[in-house]
Order: sequence, then C-alpha cells, then structure tokens
Amino acid sequence: MRFTSDTSSSDGVCEQLFVLDPVLGVLWTPEGATGPRPLVLMGHGGGQHKKAPGIVARARRLAVECGFAVVAVDVPGHGDRPKDEEFDRLATENQARAEAGEELAPLIAGFQALVARRTVPEWRAVLDAVQRLEHVGTGPVGYWGVSLGCGLGVPFVAAEPRVRAAVLGLGGALASAEDAARITVPIEFLLQWDDERVPRAQGLALFDAFASAEKSLHANPGKHAEMPAFELDSTVRFFARHLS
Repeated sequence: MRFTSDTSSSDGVCEQLFVLDPVLGVLWTPEGATGPRPLVLMGHGGGQHKKAPGIVARARRLAVECGFAVVAVDVPGHGDRPKDEEFDRLATENQARAEAGEELAPLIAGFQALVARRTVPEWRAVLDAVQRLEHVGTGPVGYWGVSLGCGLGVPFVAAEPRVRAAVLGLGGALASAEDAARITVPIEFLLQWDDERVPRAQGLALFDAFASAEKSLHANPGKHAEMPAFELDSTVRFFARHLS
C-alpha cells in the first residue's frame, strides 16, 4: 500500500489517497488520530467513484461524529482506474438489450455478479492493508453500499467475517439472494418504493433473504436516485450503535 498524496486536512478530517495495485482508494480519519478505531468500507454506485459527493459526505460525518476511519475505492472501470474493455462491452450490450425491451433487473444482476468476482478479493486486500496502519488498527468493520455498492457489497459482506454491520440498499434478489442468506450481521436496508431500475418485489425479496436476526427496512417514496438525505443521519446512528 502506497500513499500518493500528502495528508490533507479540513474541518477535523484527514484525507489520504493510496494505491494498492491495481486498486486506487482514499482513506479518511479524524485529524490527529492515533490508535485503533472502527473502520467503514464504502462502495460507490454505478458510474460514480471513490470521492463521489455522497461518499465524501458520509465519510466525513463518520470521521467527525464517531471518530471512525472510512475507506472507499474505485470499482474496476470507474474513477481513476483504466477502462475495462470487458465491462464496457457488457455494459453497452446490456444497454442495447434494455432498449430492445428486455427486463433491466436480470441484466444488472448478471453484470454485478461478474464484477463482484474481482472486487471481493480486492476489498479484502484493502482491509488487510488499511488495518495495518497505526491510526486505523484492527477495530470492528462496517460496510455501506447502495445500487452497485449493494450488488458488490452483499457478496463481500457474506465472505468477510470482519464486517459486523452493514447498510445496503437499492439492490435486488436476482443477483444477491444466495449470498444474502449467508449474512447474519445487523443490516439496515434502503429501498425506494418507485425504483425504476430495481423492481420493488426484488428489493423486498433481497431484504427477506438476509439471515440477520436484526435487520430493518427503510422504504421511502421516489425513484432509484431519489433516496432522502435524512437517511444519512440514520446511517451514522446505525454504525455508531454497532461499531462503537
């Protein structure tokens, strides 16, 4: 793991860009942090990147209000990572098939399952590297991800025993039900009632598939990209309760 920028600080939060070949990521910690602390890995949405505004806002809240470390990385073919010809080809084919009248949800599910085979081992390697840092350490780990971040996050949480709580959402059972059935940690699940990309029944089926004894469903009116800003407050409370 190699840091590629000098630590920058603002409003009590330090930000460090890093490379863990081929992964490009960013780590946020409270300014002046020393010793171990909880860590949250955040998965960005499709077409976004590690410093998308929503990712940054959540990371800064968790660092300032909870004293947590937060890490986010670019998914293959996103952000500062090079173009991935295979993923670009599949995305183009899926778009054409959707425009020709095929149902969108199965196309998204197949694509996310393919990408997850690469991202799960990458994210586990990132956790290994970040937890070796003195100002992060081996505290409890959480995961946050919606949309693409959910499709990739469910298999990651299922495979990673260090994760003790997760916020997931805007995803469906077609891609993730089998992995969801292996997850027993507390879950907060976000669902948009009028989601045009993930059918409501698929989202509810994914929530039902989690084997967690503690899981809560946060359903709000609106389309896929219209998740209410106040859900950030709930996210902070959820991780503070389960990781502090």
